[in-house]
Amino acid sequence: MSEKYRSRLRIQYENEIKPALMKEMGVNIMAVPKIEKIVVNMGVGEAITNKKVLEDAHKELMTITGQKPLINKAKRAIASFKLREGMPIGTSVVLRKDMAYDFLDHVINIALPRVKDFKGVSGKAFDGRGNYTIGIKDFLIFPEIDFNSIEKSKGFNITIVTTANNDKDAKLLLKKFRMPFNS
Repeated sequence: MSEKYRSRLRIQYENEIKPALMKEMGVNIMAVPKIEKIVVNMGVGEAITNKKVLEDAHKELMTITGQKPLINKAKRAIASFKLREGMPIGTSVVLRKDMAYDFLDHVINIALPRVKDFKGVSGKAFDGRGNYTIGIKDFLIFPEIDFNSIEKSKGFNITIVTTANNDKDAKLLLKKFRMPFNS
């Protein structure tokens, strides 16, 4: 019988981080915050005029996350941008459970250290409900991307959705995962 796959970071969370947070926060096991999902979103405004850009973004996001992205369509028309309702303008992926923990591990330990002149991520990018968003300006920090096949560098957002009720608890959780905050 094969054992069910468990992410390295998820095992660390369950064995070390969760008990430490229980003790530090003074709460029971059910109130300890955890990562619910990670949403990776790449908006491609240039897709209005060039469909190939969206196809490339779709393929690159699939390479980075290991999951097939969803094509996002415009919710309303904006005449000044020549955008009509229903036009494809971006792509996104929702990672849950072990895939989310694996992706977070990959971002913290492999991708972020490859950023030029990296001094840490902002400690103020919380939304007030315990969710944290990182903006990546250049997706070439991920080693899976082949430099030779890229026409134009793109950026994307990574939103870490936690079960924490406030930003303080969410920041404490991410610090335990060794998120490199600069403040």
